[in-house]
Amino acid sequence: MARKKRIIEQPAVPVGTEQKPTVAYQDAFQHNVSRKIEDASRSFEGKGKNLLYGLAALVVLAVLIGIFMTWNRRSNQTAQAALGKAIETSQAQVTEAPPPAGSATAKTFKTEKERAQAAITEFESVTKFGGDVAEKARYFIAVNRLSLDRAAGISELETLAKGNNEVGKLSKFALAQTRADDGKTDEAVNLYKELAAMNDPIIAKDTLNFQLAKLYEKQGKKDEAITLYYNIAKTAAEAKDADGKAVSPTTTAREAREKLTALAPEKAKEIPEPTLESPLG
Repeated sequence: MARKKRIIEQPAVPVGTEQKPTVAYQDAFQHNVSRKIEDASRSFEGKGKNLLYGLAALVVLAVLIGIFMTWNRRSNQTAQAALGKAIETSQAQVTEAPPPAGSATAKTFKTEKERAQAAITEFESVTKFGGDVAEKARYFIAVNRLSLDRAAGISELETLAKGNNEVGKLSKFALAQTRADDGKTDEAVNLYKELAAMNDPIIAKDTLNFQLAKLYEKQGKKDEAITLYYNIAKTAAEAKDADGKAVSPTTTAREAREKLTALAPEKAKEIPEPTLESPLG
């Protein structure tokens, strides 16, 4: 919301009284810049106004850039801190029990709706910083809104999902989840497929393909689901670290293997179990 311009009334000069000379006030920044320009003026007297004006402009520009960079760093730090605090609130524990001893500062909420409302209030205060931080705050507002006003939350996610930036991709993923939860399987499939086709969808490809495979199961597309589960599990089984050693599969990869075993046990046997070395050597 645009701020209203303040109209500062000038005090009226009483009639019949002597008017004092007008005093010009300057803040510290104005004073420093003026002083530097005056010093430059004395150094280049007689060398032409163009040179003088050019040097003065450079001095002002240098000071302005310095002030902007300092403000930008401080603003980013403050904004990031505010965003982090709001995220902590959105992830606070929901419980009827009081906070444990020694954790008086830990936030707890009695219901998810109470937590969501508190988080939204904090995220809304973050949007005043603008830029990327504000965009991320709007994403978290939309996600938390789902538990208070699902239709409004979905509408906000739909708007954010139109962007091709990080927030747009995260919003599209959240939107796909809401479509799946609402039984709109075809729409959810399309959203997951769009994300999976991106070079940098932000969300791990295995996560996207796993969600997609589960939806294929619901649609009765067993072969498509098996193919995705197989690819996830096989890739994880063949993964190596920088030293060429097998790495432990992710939770998603393990669940994909379990799903594959249930749907196509013979195909699951084609994937060898990775041989992991003991951390003790």
